Amino acid sequence: MKKDLQLCGLGNALVDIQIQVHDDDLDGLGANKGEMALVESARQTEILQRFSFQSSHKCSGGSAANTIIAFSEFGGKAAYKTLLGNDNYGEFYSREFKDLGIVLKADKIDTSPTGTCLILITPDAERTMLTSLGASAEFGIDDIDEEIIRRSEWLYIEGYKFSGRASTEAVIAAIGYAKKYGTKIAVTFSDIFIIEAFRDNLSRAAAGADLIFCNAGEAIAFTNTQSVDAAFSKLGEICPNVVVTLGNKGSKVKWGDEILFIPPYPAKAIDTTGAGDMFAGAFLYGIISAGSPLKAGHLASYSSSRIVSQMGARLNTDYAKLISSELISKVMGSIV
Repeated sequence: MKKDLQLCGLGNALVDIQIQVHDDDLDGLGANKGEMALVESARQTEILQRFSFQSSHKCSGGSAANTIIAFSEFGGKAAYKTLLGNDNYGEFYSREFKDLGIVLKADKIDTSPTGTCLILITPDAERTMLTSLGASAEFGIDDIDEEIIRRSEWLYIEGYKFSGRASTEAVIAAIGYAKKYGTKIAVTFSDIFIIEAFRDNLSRAAAGADLIFCNAGEAIAFTNTQSVDAAFSKLGEICPNVVVTLGNKGSKVKWGDEILFIPPYPAKAIDTTGAGDMFAGAFLYGIISAGSPLKAGHLASYSSSRIVSQMGARLNTDYAKLISSELISKVMGSIV
């Protein structure tokens, strides 16, 4: 069965709006610092007006979208399935994906606007997200593209899709198609909020996955354990391949019977937006292109260290040059 795509992402389509704020600016916004909260469009507009005096940065995103974009920028062949509103943001989103060379499968609907994510970044580089899903909230089983899954080597699913009944049904259907066509499945937990509110369906997806991505807090919350080591071990019983990121302490990787610790690369954190998404995109590119969890882990660790050292979820550098950089080459050798 010929597969002409390496990775297909399934996630929300959000235009990210990033604003730098102070800690006390977060008071009364209805979100815990460092976490994501779903808000109505009107509430998000109200908050945006509150920070209208601040400069902002916009780019097309969404968690899985950021991962797909990173994977494509490294040189991978990728696709993305989502929903957009029939509006200016939807046009902006489509245009960016076309420019990036990603196969975008996204109907534009008239009933809801394109989703937006207001990202408030405090001086400690932590990001607090207030998300209005917009059109993404209407994603359902009829929006799944069986053919694009058949064409893909891997399917990447963001945990945020489990926040709605219709989108959960769509994810389960997508997993079924992936199994049917021999497409490997990667799942990212996305947020502790998703684990706490939608554990049963997330667990169902994790049990059918070939690879799980999560951070330390998510790993502990999902497994109901008390330590990262215990959580990592328990996740390894659920899924054959596991990646747990540890922030500035590196990451742990289980790939089959191989257990690896990937050290962190030094970074002066400015903005943690997209760090986990970048890690996943770089890791998937490394594992698909080189077949080595060690090389994939180092590329992911280095790339995520670079992303937190700048504003935004896109690297402000040439991705090919990053792969061939002297530092990475010494550790990894050639990635391809």
